[in-house]
Amino acid sequence: MTHAQLLSAYTTLRLGGPARAVVECKDTASLVETVTRLDRADEPVLLIGGGSNLVIGDDGFAGTAIIVRSTGITFDSDDDGPFVTAAAGTDWDTLVAATVDAGFGGLECLSGIPGAAGTTPVQNVGAYGVEVGDLLRGVELLDRATGRAEWAAPSALELAYRTSRLKGTDTHVVLTVSFRLNPGGVSQPIAYRELAQRLGVDEGSSAPAAQVRDVVLGLRAGKGMVLDADDHDTWSAGSFFTNPVVGDDRIDEVMAAIVAKVGDDVKIPCFPSDGGSKLSAGWLIERAGFTRGYPAEDAPARLSTKHTLALTNRGAATTADLVTLAADVRDGVRDAFGVVLHPEPVFVSCSLPR
Repeated sequence: MTHAQLLSAYTTLRLGGPARAVVECKDTASLVETVTRLDRADEPVLLIGGGSNLVIGDDGFAGTAIIVRSTGITFDSDDDGPFVTAAAGTDWDTLVAATVDAGFGGLECLSGIPGAAGTTPVQNVGAYGVEVGDLLRGVELLDRATGRAEWAAPSALELAYRTSRLKGTDTHVVLTVSFRLNPGGVSQPIAYRELAQRLGVDEGSSAPAAQVRDVVLGLRAGKGMVLDADDHDTWSAGSFFTNPVVGDDRIDEVMAAIVAKVGDDVKIPCFPSDGGSKLSAGWLIERAGFTRGYPAEDAPARLSTKHTLALTNRGAATTADLVTLAADVRDGVRDAFGVVLHPEPVFVSCSLPR
């Protein structure tokens, strides 16, 4: 155990003040024991996996931070086909690479996403037309009220676009995750146009998983979405805002506002979604006047110079700097188009002003 350690060391944004104590759990048994012991002592607990979806305030966390380092990957099969199971602290991209190297497909479109495997079902991580929920077989959860560990089926998790019943709650701890895989190294159907074009295949068709992984990694790197300690564009929480879904009762009004701003000859990314129409947050941010690198070259917190959906720490930022930038962008999009963007990361000891 270490004391009064800055949590910036455990987040991909490299932001966050001190915790009262920091404990690293290197296996599932120690994770269960530590959480149970601290809960019995009424000690506030903050669980951190890969730290890729966390915005921690400058004042830190008034309790103990548990760093989930449990690792382990196993392959197996049942009547429904092959699957992979991993301890919650397993690096996500290490898991994806292991499945591809073992000759399986399914997770390749999720290559390069930073973070721990156990956090991926919490927000139903997704990229390039694939979501974790598409492959999820089950999640082993520690019920903090009873101290029992039990497996939960995907249907029990209320998985939706970048969320689940686990997000924003502290009733359970993810211990283990399991995913269905495609035999024969066959990818999931390619549902993302840019990816299909790079692969030279039709949308809806499949491709070798290894090839898809390589292309996805290249696309993500080009957008500053693959971690690189020497590239401040990757000192981020990934995509900061979720793509907004506008209800059918407002979509005409919003589209009219967009046309008034950008002109009627510009193609507006808009896709059918549950509850309405999904717009591109990155596209809206740019069209609202926020350019890559906004607000200035010497600003401590800036939009990525590669991708406007990522808010970045240029090396000397505080969480307050980042929150101010996020509110500026959110308010600018709202004022321009009447669309409110919602942050994707989990906020700890801080929040966006209303």
